[in-house]
Amino acid sequence: AGRVHNCLKWLTFLKGKEVVVANAIIAILTIGGQQLFSFFTFSCPCHVGQNLIYGLAFLGVPALILLLVGYALNNQTWRLVTGKISPLQEGTTPNRLLQCKLTCFVLCSITGRALVAPVTWLAVTLINGSYYVCAMSEYVSVHYYGANPNVTASERRRILAEFPCSQLVPLELTRARDEVILLLRYQSQVAGWLLIAVVVITVFLSYCLASCFSPLSFLHFRYWSSYVHNEQQLFDEATDQHSRLYAMQHVKKFFGFVPGSENVKEIRIPSLREWQAISGLAFLKRVDEEHYDYSLLHDWALRESENRKYLKIDEDPVIRTQL
Repeated sequence: AGRVHNCLKWLTFLKGKEVVVANAIIAILTIGGQQLFSFFTFSCPCHVGQNLIYGLAFLGVPALILLLVGYALNNQTWRLVTGKISPLQEGTTPNRLLQCKLTCFVLCSITGRALVAPVTWLAVTLINGSYYVCAMSEYVSVHYYGANPNVTASERRRILAEFPCSQLVPLELTRARDEVILLLRYQSQVAGWLLIAVVVITVFLSYCLASCFSPLSFLHFRYWSSYVHNEQQLFDEATDQHSRLYAMQHVKKFFGFVPGSENVKEIRIPSLREWQAISGLAFLKRVDEEHYDYSLLHDWALRESENRKYLKIDEDPVIRTQL
């Protein structure tokens, strides 16, 4: 009983915090993916002009991909892209300022969710330091211990570009290499922690400002959040059931029986033309101003009549032989 009570307490605590839990899971998966990605794929070229491109590519490109994936996986993105004015509001004068505020609010919310993975990637890679060391090694200003002071600028850049690869560095430059690597790791890790601090402060201030300007009280806001969550869940369940029942009518018209029926007396024999009519590729087709055809089977079911060939089950010679 105690374990059940503790589980219920945890479930009650987590209810309404799905966004926080989801963001935490995304951050953990991003950290794990970054570690595996670095271990298996990252290898600094240690060549002048290539280190910067290679390091910045490993820093920026995965972060950009994660940002785009975050936008694509958020349902609010597609609501914002495909959203139109409701027909119930067409007769009223639209409030442009209110619409702009709502659009900006939704866009900021989407961006905040989408930034979780890329910011985590950038912070972890900067704290790790390997990418930054590779990208910036040739631009460090350092004096070489025991090196020739008359070395040219191009030669100095070449030597610095080889520092991330210890096997390419001469023994007399080992101390200089260690100094450069420590300096770059320090810069990278400071930048990573600063990024984390800026993000945390920004998120905290955003929540504070949103709460200050919200017309709802704390408990009223929790109720509204719970209502929106439950409404979406019920809507998804109704959508699944409604579309299943609607599709079942079209399947029944094509085959002559409802899937799952136990006492099927007869089946319908589709013609070759009908098989061809429902086969192939299809896109959403607009029938009139208010309705669409969702598939080729849907289009066929709305156009064709019921007068087709049926076969009684007890007249099927194969079934009769089995019986």
